[in-house]
Amino acid sequence: MPLHPVRLGCVIVAAAIAAGVVAQIATSPHSATPGNHYLASRPVTGQRPTGRPSHPKPAPTTAPVPRSTTRPAATNNQAPKGKVIYFTFDDGPQRTWTPIVLSVLAKHHAKATFFQLGIQIAELPDLAARVRAEGHTIGNHTYDHKSLTTLTPAKVRWEIEHGPKSTCFRPPSRETNAQIAATAAAYGMRQILWDVDTKDWSEPGAASIESAIMHGARPGAIILVHDGGGDRSQTVAALDRSLTRLARNGYRFISLPC
Repeated sequence: MPLHPVRLGCVIVAAAIAAGVVAQIATSPHSATPGNHYLASRPVTGQRPTGRPSHPKPAPTTAPVPRSTTRPAATNNQAPKGKVIYFTFDDGPQRTWTPIVLSVLAKHHAKATFFQLGIQIAELPDLAARVRAEGHTIGNHTYDHKSLTTLTPAKVRWEIEHGPKSTCFRPPSRETNAQIAATAAAYGMRQILWDVDTKDWSEPGAASIESAIMHGARPGAIILVHDGGGDRSQTVAALDRSLTRLARNGYRFISLPC
């Protein structure tokens, strides 16, 4: 997912949201088509974080991993019991928004899975530890959000190896193929994609994000949102309202077994 810098006013918005002042946003008529674990959404090319420490680059020993011509399947391997939804947050941890997301989840007694970047954990190790301490799980989202299908096999291994330790792996921007999934499996991780792409990374408005969540909600759905990569005030507002509405409809929110 593209990563945008946090705008100047995000701290002010963050303080307001952290205090419990979440804007009441009317539901937009815009909707997203619910998917399932075996339907891939159109990949969106992400940008690597900027202004971060560099890392040693493995020498390219072979040609780049070929891009698959088939759509990858999302694998969960956990049969949901009843009305369960899995919220997943990508690209963190992030200093401003991850704590606010954690507060919203705690307010609703919800658990989630955070697919984090190794480069971000290196900068904010205490925040990554807090995610686990509060009962959530962490998945591997590589080291610094490169598109894996453009890399050599050696670099793909490096990116996965230097992401967080986990049994779950999510390729950035859904750029994957059978060889990349097999590489993750060699590190003891199964590939987890998503059913509902809220496209919150594009900042379409809280109402649009909320609409995508509500239209895609169904037992066992994996929902993609972000706590990193930019201003996530819209995501937080949509999350708060969606959790309220979904809970009223009998849904529970648990983390993936990562």
